Amino acid sequence: MMDYGLPDGVTLSQTLAVLIPIAVITVALRWLPFAFVRALKGNQFFALLGLMMPVGVMAVLVVYTLFGQASAPGGVPAALSGVAVTLGLHAWKRDSGLSILGGTVAYMALVNLVF
Repeated sequence: MMDYGLPDGVTLSQTLAVLIPIAVITVALRWLPFAFVRALKGNQFFALLGLMMPVGVMAVLVVYTLFGQASAPGGVPAALSGVAVTLGLHAWKRDSGLSILGGTVAYMALVNLVF
């Protein structure tokens, strides 16, 4: 009988008994958010969350990052400079990708070349 490269004592049916439920649960978890979006399409509360969440998430990430920089190379000044570059680029071009990339490049340059 073929062992399919499995360790001794592990059968193909045991492996499938584990992998099939994992696959079903993974697909279901990836599908659920889309099902909820369709069900809550006209809900005003979720429309408001859709507007406010990106700003709230970014604010939390900025605060978390700045507090975590106290002992990092470059420290808080490098992180604040990166945030300033990000805000400046975003105010100038209104392009999220450009502002995030520019702020990251500025921060990495400050940490690796200046501090």
